Amino acid sequence: MPGRLRALNIGVWLLRVFWWTTLIATVGLVAAAFAMIPHDWPAWAAIVLSVIVVESIVFWIGIIAVYLTSVQLGLKIRVIGVICGWIPIANLVALRLIIRTCREEVRFEGDKERLDASRAAYRVCATRYPILLVHGVFFRDSKVLNYWGRIPGELERNGATVYYGGHQSAASVEDAGRELAARIRRIVDETGCGKVNVIAHSKGGLDMRWAIAREGVGGLVASLTTINTPHRGCGFADYLLSKVPDGARHRVEATYNVAAARLGDPNPDFMAAVRDLTQSGCARINREIGLGSFPGIVCRSVGSRLLHATTGKFPLNFTYPLVKWFDGPNDGLVSRPSFPWGDDFVWVEPTGNRGISHADMIDLDRENIPGFDVREFYVGMVADLKRCGL
Repeated sequence: MPGRLRALNIGVWLLRVFWWTTLIATVGLVAAAFAMIPHDWPAWAAIVLSVIVVESIVFWIGIIAVYLTSVQLGLKIRVIGVICGWIPIANLVALRLIIRTCREEVRFEGDKERLDASRAAYRVCATRYPILLVHGVFFRDSKVLNYWGRIPGELERNGATVYYGGHQSAASVEDAGRELAARIRRIVDETGCGKVNVIAHSKGGLDMRWAIAREGVGGLVASLTTINTPHRGCGFADYLLSKVPDGARHRVEATYNVAAARLGDPNPDFMAAVRDLTQSGCARINREIGLGSFPGIVCRSVGSRLLHATTGKFPLNFTYPLVKWFDGPNDGLVSRPSFPWGDDFVWVEPTGNRGISHADMIDLDRENIPGFDVREFYVGMVADLKRCGL
């Protein structure tokens, strides 16, 4: 078990000890009070003080351990813990929630570690060609906060070689496609790998289709798998653009472009990216490069469905009802009819009431979702590429 999980497990164990011993000690001290007060109250007070000191030490070591090491607690549960920590009874209820969440994390991640250890020798993700992960719009590839969450690490543990697109966060499909084509040529030239297997999320799928169709890198791409890509655009985006006043649109565009440039984008273009995501924009792109598969390249697509606005994280919980109104079942941004492309389409809708959002499909929130292991989903996709000799 990795050090983080060991520390988390110790924290959970200490909090469980604290929860039960505090409950038992409270009952015992109340019962003792009837016998010891008022005749022997100094001894009773000393016992109370001792219990408080010991329980406090156990609690603070445990709570610090889980707050520092847990991924699944998230901001909401952490805030609940801080607020309810000062309210009698409510603090014990909040503590039970923290313990239950962290204990499940230890179990889940422990199972994941054992699974990876059991298949380590098989290197199930050691594909013939390396994996190139291509991000979507308004994000960058960062070492501080990986756009793909825990997915790259899981692929690498199972034998994959992983590269990143490295293109800027907002640009037209044409400009982003040109950047990605240059990136692919550089990888192939520097490594001698011959080709790459591309997995592209959201707008990244459109960018890669352009790179292959117009930038001459088709011979350097073994496969292209698009994840929740709006191949036919987002209808609600057309509506929003038609309703937002020009002044407001220009202010948002200018603010974003300045911020993105400071973060390293050479030539950010917010509105060009947005226009290419509309249904009218994608219709134009599809007329220019076609909507069919590319000969000699394995072309696949994936889409998912979020079931309720309340189960999506901001801003997807806000956009979900808008997309549903205009386009029907969706992942919070893109509707089902827009996903399918290529020779094979996979629809992700696990059992339960939650569904899978646009962000869930890249593990952006690092959340262990009941019924859907996103890391294992990617392992399965890449392992299949290996089985196909790619």
